Amino acid sequence: MTRHATQFFGAVFVLTLGAAAVIVTPVNGQAPGAKPAPTAKPTRWVLPRTPDGKPDLQGNWTNETQTPLERMSAGGTTLTDEQAKKIEDRAQFVEEYRDKASDPNRPAPPKGGEAGRLAPPGERSFIEQIAEAAGGGVGGYNGFWLDPGLKVIRIDGVARSSIIVDPPNGRIPGLTDLGKKRMAEIAARSRKFGEFDHPEMRPLADRCLLSFGSNAGPPMLPNYFYNNNYQIVQTPDHIVILAEMVHDTRIIRMNAKSHINARNQPWLGDSIGHWEGDTLVVETTNIHPMQREQTSILWAYRGSSENLKVTERFTRTGPDTIVYRFTMDDPTVFTAPFTGELPFTKIDEMVYEYACHEGNYAMSNILSGERSKEREAAAKKQ
Repeated sequence: MTRHATQFFGAVFVLTLGAAAVIVTPVNGQAPGAKPAPTAKPTRWVLPRTPDGKPDLQGNWTNETQTPLERMSAGGTTLTDEQAKKIEDRAQFVEEYRDKASDPNRPAPPKGGEAGRLAPPGERSFIEQIAEAAGGGVGGYNGFWLDPGLKVIRIDGVARSSIIVDPPNGRIPGLTDLGKKRMAEIAARSRKFGEFDHPEMRPLADRCLLSFGSNAGPPMLPNYFYNNNYQIVQTPDHIVILAEMVHDTRIIRMNAKSHINARNQPWLGDSIGHWEGDTLVVETTNIHPMQREQTSILWAYRGSSENLKVTERFTRTGPDTIVYRFTMDDPTVFTAPFTGELPFTKIDEMVYEYACHEGNYAMSNILSGERSKEREAAAKKQ
């Protein structure tokens, strides 16, 4: 947000007394004896509404942040100003470091890449580690493309240490016995094949099925990398939320009486919305099983079952802010429900088509490259 400062200068009055001119500088810009100018009252923000009287959530928004989903260390739910500044100063330093011009005379990187050597000096944050893992040791992404956000979450002006606010420790609750079994089964399936053996072993995003992380949700979480932008379109019957990352689109059916048949489990699930006062409440079930089986730190599912219910609450609290709150409830897998909260901030920029996978040449190149390595290994054995 750009801050504009306004300076006020007092007027100068010239009084003519006979042949003499007297220059009088008034106090607070008022002529001597004049009534004080009325103090302008601050303009009170009024919640914008759609033609049918509902809060207007439409526009382009971002949920980028330096705040992790789960609390990274011991401590309370909030950060001190000093703690928040340290995180934000590091984020700013990393951005400026990555934006430095490259040396055109630098030698070629060593075989296998430069893992760790491309990182800015100093202790790396978890976001920096995510970026390096995604870019690879050969620098798959330079700083121009990265936009994880530079600020920590602040709700009512108070800095937060994690997106998760309940349980109080800021962590996803433990798994039930059945939840642990499901996680073990997911891990066993992934070990059965190599990660480059066939397309089905590649991540959902590689297959152009879903985002890199839970951007579209539910819950809608930042990916700490880039494209954490959304467009919301609203009618009395439906609310549509377009996520920039992989252009996933959620369609929320307003005031529907029931969810679709449990046998139908689409990507992003089945979402039903209603208004509670000025808060949009969305309940989602029937989430696709392959989506629920995502277990990385960018997802909150951790092998959730078909009994998972995600409840989201959208409350517009100012001209540039929607407070987004979600609760995940799956007694089959988690020992307790858990809740997170983060702001969506309005942006004045366009959300463009995500065309990174146009043609998806990467998939065939990944698999053909691995087959070539296998042929080379077989030839050496002979």
